[in-house]
Amino acid sequence: MNIHEYQAKELFQNFGIAIPDGQLATSTTTAIAAAEALGGQQWVVKAQVHAGGRGKVGGVKLVDSLDAVANITAEMLGTRLVTKQTDAEGLPINSVLIEKTYTLKREFYLSIILDRATESVMFIASSEGGMDIEAVAEATPEKILTLSIHPATGLQAHQCREVGFNLGLSKAQMPKLAKIMQGMYALMLAKDASQIEINPLVEIEDEVLLAIDAKINFDDNAVAVHPEILAYKDPSQEDAKENEAAQFDLNYITLSGDIGCMVNGAGLAMATMDLIKLNGGFPANFLDVGGGTNTEKVTEAFKLIVSDSNIKAVLVNIFGGIVKCDVIAAGILAAVAQIEINIPIVVRLEGTNAEAGRKLLSESNMAIIAADDLATAAEQVVKLAENVA
Repeated sequence: MNIHEYQAKELFQNFGIAIPDGQLATSTTTAIAAAEALGGQQWVVKAQVHAGGRGKVGGVKLVDSLDAVANITAEMLGTRLVTKQTDAEGLPINSVLIEKTYTLKREFYLSIILDRATESVMFIASSEGGMDIEAVAEATPEKILTLSIHPATGLQAHQCREVGFNLGLSKAQMPKLAKIMQGMYALMLAKDASQIEINPLVEIEDEVLLAIDAKINFDDNAVAVHPEILAYKDPSQEDAKENEAAQFDLNYITLSGDIGCMVNGAGLAMATMDLIKLNGGFPANFLDVGGGTNTEKVTEAFKLIVSDSNIKAVLVNIFGGIVKCDVIAAGILAAVAQIEINIPIVVRLEGTNAEAGRKLLSESNMAIIAADDLATAAEQVVKLAENVA
C-alpha cells in the first residue's frame, strides 16, 4: 500500500526524522492560509499523488507570492498528473502540500528496503540525491552504498558512521544522520513498511539534515493489523476495479488489452495470459479467483471483468482442485443472468466437478463456447475478439 508524501512526513515526525515546515491544502483559501502561517517570501507547492517524478511534469512548483500560491494551487487541484510512474490517464490531484523553502547546500539519497537476497533490511545511500536512483546505479554505480542490517543485531552505530563517511558528512552531522537512520529502521519494523525512501535528504544551513521528500510503501499483507496505516489509504489514487475486487478478496490487476481473463491460481493465470499473447491477443486483466472461492465471488469477478468497455471477449480457464468447476459455472451463469453480455465467452473447465460444470453451462442455452484444452481456448478467444467490432 502506498501513501501520500504528507502522510509519510507525519510518520517521519513521529519517529524523529527531521522534515521541512509544511501544511496540507485542499483549496486556494487553505493554501494561502498555509503559506501565511509558514511565513517567508517563497514556498513550494507540491501535488499529492501516489507517483514519483512529479517535479519533471509540473507537479512541484516554486512560488514567490501569495497570489502565485493561489494560482498554482488552483491549476493543480481537480486535474490529473501524468508522470513516468502512472498510466496515460494519470492520477487525480485532490490536495497539495505547501512547504517553506530552504537554501540547499547538498543533496543525498537514502532509503531502506526489504532485501530478499540477504533476508534482511538494507539501507541504500548515495551522494547523488535528487536523481532517479536507477539512473545513478546505471551511470555511476560506485556512488551507491548498500548496507545489510542483521535482524539479530539491528542497526549499529558503526553502520550509520559508514553511511555518513560515504556521503562526506562532517563529524557534527554524524549523530544527525544516525537519528534519521534509526528512525527509518524503527518505522519500518513498527509499521511493516516494505520501502522507505528519502530523495533528496538535504543539508541546509548550520549543517542541518532534512527529509525534503518522503515515500513509504507498506506490506499489503500486514496492513490489516495496522488500522492507523489503513486510515491513510486513498482509493482515488488506485485503480477503481482493483479496489472493487479487493472487497470480494479477488486478486485483480488491470491491463491494457481487450481479452478478459478469469483463472484460479496465479501460475495458471500467467500461463493463460502467455498463451493469449502467443496467439496474437492482448489480456485486459489478471484475475485470480483463488482456491477457496464461491458462487458469489465468481459472479462478482465475472461482472467486474465485463464492466470494462474495452473487453471484446472473455476466457475462463479453471483447473479444479480446491475450487470446484461447478461452482465456477454457477457463478458465470449468475453473472450472465444479472447483466447483459454481448461478447463471446470461452470456458475451459478441468478437474474437480468439471463434468458437472460443463453440464450446467451446456444446459443453460447461453452463448458460451466450451473448449477442450487451454491451447484451443486461447486460440478461440483471440479469433473471436478479432471479430468483435
